[in-house]
Amino acid sequence: MLVGGLWVCNRVFPQRGLLKPACGHRIARLMGPVSAEVEIDVPRQRAFEAIADLSLRPAFTDHFLADFHLTRIESTGIGAGARFRFAVWPRQVWMDTTIAELEGPHRIVEHGRGGRGNRIPSTTLWELTEGPGSLTKVRVSYWTEPGHVDRALELLSAASIPYERRWREALERLREQLETGDLDGRRVALAGGNPHATGIP
Repeated sequence: MLVGGLWVCNRVFPQRGLLKPACGHRIARLMGPVSAEVEIDVPRQRAFEAIADLSLRPAFTDHFLADFHLTRIESTGIGAGARFRFAVWPRQVWMDTTIAELEGPHRIVEHGRGGRGNRIPSTTLWELTEGPGSLTKVRVSYWTEPGHVDRALELLSAASIPYERRWREALERLREQLETGDLDGRRVALAGGNPHATGIP
């Protein structure tokens, strides 16, 4: 049965008209992918550079990614990473993300882990395609592969719904900041260190 975008094994007991598990307590492990997309009136290269720079990420995601900090000085390129807390009701989970693939200016893949003991793998996929004129379509997809306990909690809280809403809001904020030129100057620093090689605070 499909519940909130998630497949759950079940069967019907006619004498009571109830649905009960037909395969033990097994619940499909994959959450998502949840996705959102937006058209932005900037060249694709500009949008790609902004998304690929993790120091700019909180500028359009801090409504649901809290306590965001970089995990290394370089905020761009393969291996650039960050750690943050997913503040999505009813759960708040620490996660990290690392840029694993960069195919400029059209594709970025990030892999991460989070939750208790960093036991939940996650993937974030950014896809950028050219539209008419200077329009760029940006699509983000996010999914996790939690274990049975975490998966059950996501199912009960219908976690994919608020996650999708938050990503949609993030893309709308990204569009506004890129089109108004307000994104620059909103970079975050490296936690516990200076992000500038020159020593400038």
